[in-house]
Amino acid sequence: MSEERDEPAVAPFRRRSFLASAALAAGAPAAVAGTAQTAHAAPLETAAATARLGSVARLMAVPEDGRDIDWLRSALQVAIALELATIPPYLCGWWSVKNPRHEVARMIRRIVGDEMYHLGIVCNLLVAIGGRPQVKAAAPVYPGPLPGGVRAGVNVYLSGLGRDYVRDVMMAIEAPEEPLVRSAPASPTVGEFYEGLLGAFTSVRPELSVRGQVSQRIDSDELRPVRTLDDVEHDIEVIREQGEGTAASPNDSFSQDAPAHYYAFGEIYHGRELRQTAEGWAYTGPAVPFPDVRPMAPVPAGGWPRASVHVGGTLFRFDAMYSTVLDSLDDAWAGGGHRSLGAGIRTMRGLAQPALELMETPLPDGRGNYGPQFHALPRPGR
Repeated sequence: MSEERDEPAVAPFRRRSFLASAALAAGAPAAVAGTAQTAHAAPLETAAATARLGSVARLMAVPEDGRDIDWLRSALQVAIALELATIPPYLCGWWSVKNPRHEVARMIRRIVGDEMYHLGIVCNLLVAIGGRPQVKAAAPVYPGPLPGGVRAGVNVYLSGLGRDYVRDVMMAIEAPEEPLVRSAPASPTVGEFYEGLLGAFTSVRPELSVRGQVSQRIDSDELRPVRTLDDVEHDIEVIREQGEGTAASPNDSFSQDAPAHYYAFGEIYHGRELRQTAEGWAYTGPAVPFPDVRPMAPVPAGGWPRASVHVGGTLFRFDAMYSTVLDSLDDAWAGGGHRSLGAGIRTMRGLAQPALELMETPLPDGRGNYGPQFHALPRPGR
């Protein structure tokens, strides 16, 4: 992930990542309904923030002609929490792969970069309509449901990579409205939520301001200010299609070199690349070998109990760095611009070192190894 200036480049934006990550950075207020603060996590004004954070069901129940600018701001806050919630579980899966050059590690690494990009998009969308992203207040608690009640029944937890983890967390988060290779899910999807967001933008046609938006190189993508409703439509379609693909093809994802996230995770789970056959799409292509992984055990509710002084110190060091990342993201859309976002990206890269220390430390009971908890700590001095 690299940093760049505030001024956007002139070339037109093409990559799918811009949208998918956009929802992430918008900074929703507070913890998600249905989750609880852990003993080690700071309250972060949870009660007040939760009261402001509307559920997707409640937002989508508002008639279309009643979805005004305040509705849009509330929905984008939920989108921030929703996108932010995907990054820690994907990072744990990526870091647990022993060989960083393994095909699976590279696939997950790409998706993490996409999600960070999407984070930036959503933050820009919220700022464009006069909102103030609150990323740290949206930090989720694991294990728990997805923010806003999207994908009811999905329990997002932190663990090392395994086929069950790929299926139950990664694929469950990204599940399409109309998947090409399985029956449609019964509960609302992320894509349906974004479709409602796009409809509201089209109906309200709010004035869009570039003041406070951030331009930044994030991985292979270029985050740019949202200037027109055409930009809004493009970005939201990127988020949807990068994560889910389209009903026509898993490769309709604003990418010329990789399938949408759901189908990429499907290739890891099934151990085969997705191919179109006479009967439809199926995982029948070349083998995708499952990698050797560090056996990170699922993080229990409340974090690791009775950790040694050494492990406790590493856990705190990771959580302090993670909290600095969140603070930097808040600062970026509060006037700090690309410098604050760049600082957050640099700190995020450094998370791997304490994470790997934990993932290589056995639990006292021998049932796997430790791993990061992703607890958000209070900003120093507050």
